[in-house]
Amino acid sequence: MENSEGVKIESTVVTEEPLISALDIALFVVIITVAYFWYFKRDKQSSSSEKKPYTIQPSSLSSIEQTSNSSFIKKLKSTGRSLVVFYGSQTGTAEEFAGRIAKEGARYKMKGMVADPEECDMADLVEMKEIQKSLAIFCIATYGEGDPTDNAMDFYEWLQNGDADLEGLNYAVFGLGNKTYEHYNEIAIYIDQRLEELGATRVHEIGLGDDDANIEDDFVSWKEKLWESVCSHYGIEETGEESNIRQYKLVDCSDVLPERIFSGEISRLKSYENQRFPFDVKNPYLSKIAVNRELHKSGDRSCMHIEFDIDGSKMRYDTGDHVAVYPKNSSELVDKIGELLNADLDAVFSLLNTDEESSKKHPFPCPCTYRTALTYYLDITSNPRTHIMKELIEYASDPKDQEKLKLMASSTPEGKKEFHEWILRDNRNIVHILEDLPSVKPDLDHLCELLPRLQCRYYSISSSPKVYPKSIHITAVLVNYTTSTNRVNKGVATNLLAQLIPTNDELPQPTIPIYIRRSQFRLPPKSQTPIIMIGPGTGLAPFRGFIQERDYARKEGREIGEMVLYFGCRKKDEDFIYENELQEYVANGTLTKLHLAFSRDQPEKKYVTHLLEQNADELWNIIGEKSGHLYVCGDARSMAKDVHSIIVKVVMEKGQMTNSQALNYVKKMEQQKRYSADVWS
Repeated sequence: MENSEGVKIESTVVTEEPLISALDIALFVVIITVAYFWYFKRDKQSSSSEKKPYTIQPSSLSSIEQTSNSSFIKKLKSTGRSLVVFYGSQTGTAEEFAGRIAKEGARYKMKGMVADPEECDMADLVEMKEIQKSLAIFCIATYGEGDPTDNAMDFYEWLQNGDADLEGLNYAVFGLGNKTYEHYNEIAIYIDQRLEELGATRVHEIGLGDDDANIEDDFVSWKEKLWESVCSHYGIEETGEESNIRQYKLVDCSDVLPERIFSGEISRLKSYENQRFPFDVKNPYLSKIAVNRELHKSGDRSCMHIEFDIDGSKMRYDTGDHVAVYPKNSSELVDKIGELLNADLDAVFSLLNTDEESSKKHPFPCPCTYRTALTYYLDITSNPRTHIMKELIEYASDPKDQEKLKLMASSTPEGKKEFHEWILRDNRNIVHILEDLPSVKPDLDHLCELLPRLQCRYYSISSSPKVYPKSIHITAVLVNYTTSTNRVNKGVATNLLAQLIPTNDELPQPTIPIYIRRSQFRLPPKSQTPIIMIGPGTGLAPFRGFIQERDYARKEGREIGEMVLYFGCRKKDEDFIYENELQEYVANGTLTKLHLAFSRDQPEKKYVTHLLEQNADELWNIIGEKSGHLYVCGDARSMAKDVHSIIVKVVMEKGQMTNSQALNYVKKMEQQKRYSADVWS
């Protein structure tokens, strides 16, 4: 009965059910609601963008723009160009070099364009052969531990994983690297070889620029020989002297409403007033300075412990990561430029790209005032490159100043020597040049076009998120030095940070834009793994975070492995930073051993490398017998190289290996992330 009634009931329900059930109606309402909000949001964003004609074009195109504009081949064909220069750039130098090459192409009847591989469909390289006398040039930087730059990553992976037929593609490669690092120009070398493997024709041999020496000289020398090879390969001749053609045109924006004018934001207008997560290189977080205290006990040098407040930002970091700080130039230097050029720094202007096909409409956020551009967007403290000398010639009214600029802009041995001595050795920036060559009076808008972008500064994070989830700590030495011309040059970021002192009253606390850059400098996954940390001076910074993290694990009751720290400074009573903290970690057992080298506390200088040589047994016990990890942080030019040599020697002697076997052993440690370096030159 129950079964028959059940069937009967089911039958009755079916026959009496309406065409559209309550569930169907509910689902329909949900779909309509979602569609409405999606359409409304899109329409609102579209309207908003239409109302803001003066905005910087982001360096990365949106997905829609990429679909329609990613074909660089179409751009080349539609504009009658035959030269495309791709760049892989992390700091802007490779992009600058690419622009200079593209501009010079006009001298050889090769109209050029600059392209970001991240914005292009690089598979279109197979179609380059369809363009007569075409040439692709790659200015590629190697970044980090032999990695491609962010914007060249997809292209690099495409070359690695693909097998495109690039026969008919003519190419040349210039690499940007630093010889103090192990993976010197590794990415450029790979791209140069891989393009040849895929059938492309190398028009000129690869150029390798060394930023530790004089990368400008390396680039100029390579570029001159490049054009000789290009002329030979294509059977063309140089058309004559290159004219200084402007890439951007000046637009008067005096009538633009104040709310449409950039005031220091990196990309999005009013981004510091309306902060939006996620925060990255184009959208930094405006962090309050929570703590800024002096670490040195005495002496004429300064080392700052600074804590950035990230509470409420949703930002997360890992021990060993870096924090990027966006600095600004001193008002004194900015005012000096205005004074030297007799310019109104508060005039509102914009620079608009004369190449309508370029995705980069402005060299920096526009419109803005000249004061804003010189303060937040332009690098006015570094040594200008030779192409700037060349562009300044036309603005020199004194023949002597003209000749000096012409000499430094030339590639003759005499010119290179003069540039090296007068610009590099004497550490002159653009302000010094304008002071010492008083007849040189460039148009301020042209100078803004020529100067490179002001870059953020990276610092190793010296805290653990387990202990300090709401703040990021850094350890920074104040940079001030006197040049041979008796001028005092000041580090842009550290001198700004030194002024940002939080107060105890209710006044607004000082702020600065930051974002987190991920790192491969990581503690072992297992807390029991023993580690050796070598970090003299501010090289201690990431290890402070390492120790905090292990101490946190110990307090939670977890087993932690041996932690051995090698730290060195000049004098114990002067610059032994975090002394009390370190001694406390030794006392509670978190830090197993603390080896200290105070270089100037005795007649003969003593460094951490001396201590490493004395403790060969301990080193081998941890890295050889216990498969521990070794970390190095600090100066790449000498300290890190010396440490590497000592480790190889220890492995040879204690591991009873040949030199070749020891080198392979250390190489394997690096591949297994058991030997990690976070170094700078």
